[in-house]
Amino acid sequence: MHPTVLKKWALALALLSICLTNFAVAQSIDEDELGAWYIYAFSYDAKDSRWGALGDIQYRNWDTLGDLEQLLIRGGMTYRPDSLPGKYTLGYANITSGAFGSSSRTLREDRVYQEALFPHRLGERVYVRHRLRYEQRWVDYQDFRTRFRYGLFVDVPFNKTTLDKGAWYLSLYNEIFLNGEHDIGLDKRVDTYDRNRFYAALGYSISNTMKLQIGYMHQDTKAYQKGQLQFGFMQAF
Repeated sequence: MHPTVLKKWALALALLSICLTNFAVAQSIDEDELGAWYIYAFSYDAKDSRWGALGDIQYRNWDTLGDLEQLLIRGGMTYRPDSLPGKYTLGYANITSGAFGSSSRTLREDRVYQEALFPHRLGERVYVRHRLRYEQRWVDYQDFRTRFRYGLFVDVPFNKTTLDKGAWYLSLYNEIFLNGEHDIGLDKRVDTYDRNRFYAALGYSISNTMKLQIGYMHQDTKAYQKGQLQFGFMQAF
């Protein structure tokens, strides 16, 4: 057999071995072990312009600390048009994903996304946001793929009618993820349904521009179901 052909076969087998190993690791995830996500998120809306920016850094763990699930760094430019409701974002994210357990192996993902956020208010104290997001994803050892996401977010203050300084509030969200492509390379397929996340937290407005949230998120995927503590700090500039 020609040496070039042998090299191609060796590369294909190596990639296949990595993918199969990833699948085996996913199957061995301890669903009963509580994980933890640590999140910093920021936003900026210019006072004299309809442009702005947002971003977040998330350190996600399979356990409470130390067993890396993901390190996500994301940012984007926002725009609030005159003629349309809501805020629109074009952004980029870099994600490093770790295997469950003692393995130090990681996978990298580069992601571009477009997002539309529509906030509104129900009554005096129910703050609602609808978020639509479309992602284009380049993941190690996979073909190019896309994903659709819809999230419903609700904040309800207890001691005030606003979320300004001093407000204690309940924060809820549910987000569903749907894959755009089924074939992702190396004869691997994914279903349309990717995952669902449900979250409930207690929040406190430290000031009009800073909020702290501590809560619990349950994630259901095709491979596993797992609970995560979430510690979030949000800042508006």
